[in-house]
Amino acid sequence: MKKIVLLRHGESTWNKGKSVTGWTDVDLSEKGLLEARKAGEVLKKEGFVFDVAYTSVLKRAIRTLWITLDGMDLMWIPVYNSWRLMRGIMGFARVK
Repeated sequence: MKKIVLLRHGESTWNKGKSVTGWTDVDLSEKGLLEARKAGEVLKKEGFVFDVAYTSVLKRAIRTLWITLDGMDLMWIPVYNSWRLMRGIMGFARVK
């Protein structure tokens, strides 16, 4: 049976400050880096193996994917990036 796994990016530097990032291209926080590593460990432990991956063009999503795939020993699979995988435009709102 084929499965689709959706993985949200780890905590971003703006998320850490309680801000909504939207399309603003901010990186992962230290916590976000750890979350991505944990995702790779859990997916590998549960026996997931992927033949292709898709991500948005934002660095926090790309970095989350890279770290997750590295933890799964799957850095070799094809990765497709598209702005179409980004959610609605919310980057103009900053929540304090």
